Formats: sequence, C-alpha cells, structure tokens
Amino acid sequence: MAELQSPTSSRGGLTGPEKILARACGQRQVRPGDILIARPDLAMVHDNVLPGIRKTLEDLGIDALAEPEKVVLVTDHEVLYGSPRAALYGAIGRQAAREWKVGHFFDVGRGGHGHVFPMETGLVRPGMFYFDNDRHCTNAGAIGALGFRVGMEMARVLATGSNWLMVPESLRLTIQGRLATGVHARDLGNHIGALIRQGVIPFDLDYRIVEFAGDLDQFDLAARTSLCTAPTELGAYGVFFPPSDAILAHAQSCAQGPFEPVWSDTDARYAAEFTLDISDLEPQVSLPGGLHQSVPVSAAEGVQIQHAFIGSCGSSMYPDLAGAAAMLRGRRIAEGVRLFVVPGSEQTHRRLAADGLLQVFIEAGAVVLPAGCGPCNDAVVGPLAAGEVSISTATNNNHGRFGPKDARLFLGSPETVAASAVRGQITDPRHFSVRSPS
Repeated sequence: MAELQSPTSSRGGLTGPEKILARACGQRQVRPGDILIARPDLAMVHDNVLPGIRKTLEDLGIDALAEPEKVVLVTDHEVLYGSPRAALYGAIGRQAAREWKVGHFFDVGRGGHGHVFPMETGLVRPGMFYFDNDRHCTNAGAIGALGFRVGMEMARVLATGSNWLMVPESLRLTIQGRLATGVHARDLGNHIGALIRQGVIPFDLDYRIVEFAGDLDQFDLAARTSLCTAPTELGAYGVFFPPSDAILAHAQSCAQGPFEPVWSDTDARYAAEFTLDISDLEPQVSLPGGLHQSVPVSAAEGVQIQHAFIGSCGSSMYPDLAGAAAMLRGRRIAEGVRLFVVPGSEQTHRRLAADGLLQVFIEAGAVVLPAGCGPCNDAVVGPLAAGEVSISTATNNNHGRFGPKDARLFLGSPETVAASAVRGQITDPRHFSVRSPS
C-alpha cells in the first residue's frame, strides 16, 4: 500500500543535501532557489567527454587547472579499446593527466566505473560534494554524499575550481517494510520508476533531489547504489540516503581523507513526500522502452532471449555479482544466449577471483569483461543484432541502446538476468534454488 502525505508547510530546518551545498558554497544555510557559487571537493571527468573538455580549455588558452589536486580522470566508458577512437581517448587521458598534474588518474585497469569504485575505496565519502560531467554521479547519494552533473561546463570547473548552481528542492520517499526473499533493490528501483511515471508517487523530478528515508538499514551500499538508478533516469538531479551505521563504518574503513556526514533536520521542508510499503513487492522486469515500464516478472516470463548483461553503475558491486553467481553455480548458460558480466571496480574483480566466483561465471559460459561501463555505454562492446532480445541490469533500456532499434531490451535484477540466461528465456529467479559452494 502507498500513502500520500502533504508537504511540510513551514520553512523549518535543512535537508542533508542543503547542508552539503551550504558547506560547498561557504554559507551557513541555503534555501531552494538560491543561486550560488560552489567549490567542490572533487571534479570528476570521464574518458568519453575528456577530449571535448580539453579542446575547450585549449581554445581558451588555458593550460593549467585551478585545483588539479581535486581533479579525478576516469577511464570507464571505453575500456577495451575496440576502436581507434577508444585508443585515442586513452592517449588523450594519459596526456591530460600528465600535463595537468591531476591528483587522481585512473587509467584502464586502475579503478573501474567512476560512479562505483570511488565509494568503495574512500575517495567519495559521506558529506562530500563534487561536480561530474555525467548524470549518474547521483550514485554518490548512496554513501551520503552529493554529486551534480555539469556536462561540458566541467571546463569552467577545471579552469576556475568552481561553478554556479541553483539549490534544488528535495522530495522525500519513505520506505516502509522489508523486501521479501528473492527480491533485489533493483526490483524496487524499477518499481519506483513505474510508480513515479504513473503518477502514483506524485513527484516532479525535474531539477530536484530524491531523499530516501524509513526502513533503510536493510540496504547496504550496493543496494543503495541500485536505488539511485531509477530517479536518475527519470530526471532527478540528485539522490540522497542518510548514512547508516554500516555505511559510516565502511567509509571509515577506507577513507582517503576526513569526512563529515550529514543528516536532514527533523523539521526540514520537502516539496513533496510519499510513503511506500514494499513488503509485498515481487521481482520486476522493465519492458522495452524505459525502466519505468516495470511489471512483475510473471508478465514477461517465457520471452526468449539471446543476450544478457550484468553490470552498469546500478548493479555491478560485489553483492550484485555474488547474487548472480549463486544462481549460476553448477549451471550453464542456455545455447544461443551470450551473457556479459562486468564488475564495477577492479576491487570487485579481484574479490570475485579470490572467492572463486569468477570461476563460477567462466564455467557457466559467461564472458567477463574489464571493470567499467561495459555494454551499458551504448554497446561499444556486446551489442545486439537486429531483432534480438536482451535482458540486463543496464541503467536504461531505451530503443537502440544496444544497437539496432528493433532489438527488444528488458531490464531486471542481477538474479533475474542470471536465471534468464540459464533458461534462455525471462525467468522468475525465485524458481531457482541457490547453490552453495561444494
């Protein structure tokens, strides 16, 4: 059951994101609509846009960055160098890192997905604020930080160490109940996307931050990262989770510097609020055309597939891949199906190898690709042929995302994708018994 609540009428205190922005802008407090100049803790640039940003700076005659120690260059979109363009992007990245003297450069094989490994390794920590050229920097909300996309305005950030912003309004989504066995956070995320698009959750996401509240201790960092995906794809400018004790313990264990977590005041104001009971949620599958077209897996069960992919910045952390490996252990992928597995980080890749899960994927017949975006980057690797059908954990399934526009793309949880790859058709993962190591 879902319950609509009236937004708080008085101005009240500050939300967690407002506190983060106040600190970044050098203010005691900020309010939605304020236009301010922010100095970020980090500025993250991904390999696929670095050449354009570099040219912009060169055209302006700028050859030195304002605060190079804060700059993070990440190779995650074009990892395999499957084209001359990819090799060129890699060369430009190495040259830029050297000439700009950047503080954090992660070349191929050094980090992984820029929206994943910085939270795992303590580079992005609770309470931090950073600018990014890519919209999925909203993943930072999983650890209680805040990332804002600035696109090609990243050139201004690199040149000046700052950029303007308008403080967004916040929307609070309170989770009530616990997910049932066999239901993944990604199922919940896609379901939330459907409820927002249907108007059941009456959120206008345009330039707003979605803050999760309620029964959140059940969600680890991987689950929270998965839950950032749907609001982002539907237009949210930010996502925020109040950090739990477990999240803070993780952050403390790997922090590369000091951090100051924040929580929303009890009297903080939200543009809208909604409470969602998740106790009866079933595994979900998003039908072709958008993750918001989420339905119970039974509505798509039996659809034949030829392609499967587990990864992306929404579902590539160790718990995601461990869940998929448990479904694949002792089984083989169906004839005529190819399954691509892409760890979100080199750290996860190494852990999979150490725990024997990498061998599970290999023995099942999966193709394990280097850490990064994998096929989710518009299928620069692992595309489909015309008319083929895919199920994946990609961030979206818009027509043409994996190549041909007549290919049919479904989305599901890592467990659903793994079970479907074994059966050769979309399958409810609850039909599979999980096989423990022998």
